[in-house]
Amino acid sequence: MENGLSKGISDVSPKDHSKCQSMLSSLSDYVDGTLSDELCREIDRHLADCQDCTIMVDTLRKTVSIVHQCAEQEAEAPAEVRARLYKSLNLDDYIKR
Repeated sequence: MENGLSKGISDVSPKDHSKCQSMLSSLSDYVDGTLSDELCREIDRHLADCQDCTIMVDTLRKTVSIVHQCAEQEAEAPAEVRARLYKSLNLDDYIKR
């Protein structure tokens, strides 16, 4: 039994990932904005046609943003959280009273 999709799927050629591989080495610099304009334009052109790399760039940007947000927040846990943690680890002597 033939469905309408079988011919379409077999006609699709595998994706050429050679540009994806070469772009990976420049990805962090691209997201940080430290690449040359020419290389940025080349990556932008690739991203316009490659959903996989676009997802990777978006994920990296979100990760960098989250790390920056965490770095800006208070590094020390609230006293109540520390107290519960110390108590659960049997470190009552370290609880600030």
